[in-house]
Amino acid sequence: MAIEVRIPTILRTYTGGERAVESSGSSVAELIDALESSHPGIKERLVEDGADGPAVRRFVNIYVDDEDIRFTGSLATELSDSSTVVILPAVAGGSADLAAQGPARSADLAAQGPAPLPA
Repeated sequence: MAIEVRIPTILRTYTGGERAVESSGSSVAELIDALESSHPGIKERLVEDGADGPAVRRFVNIYVDDEDIRFTGSLATELSDSSTVVILPAVAGGSADLAAQGPARSADLAAQGPAPLPA
């Protein structure tokens, strides 16, 4: 079965720059193994050894048909011929300096409103 897998920019070095590739498998784990066989090195970026066996890396999100696999069975999530798999790196951020200044500084900034748009 051919399943479309959408690849984020940061992992496209493993897919020759392709935004989407086709792979196969009846579960996400099998799909990742198939991806690894055709795009060596990608599995290491997606999966790590956890206390209970292989697990999706903490800062990687995988969706099957718009559902986060963390809520549908993780790597055991079943796939069908019509499945679309999207791999997304998690985005985190913020300013450590702002956090250190405490809630009063955050409130000051919030009261200022949004920054003006450039002319």
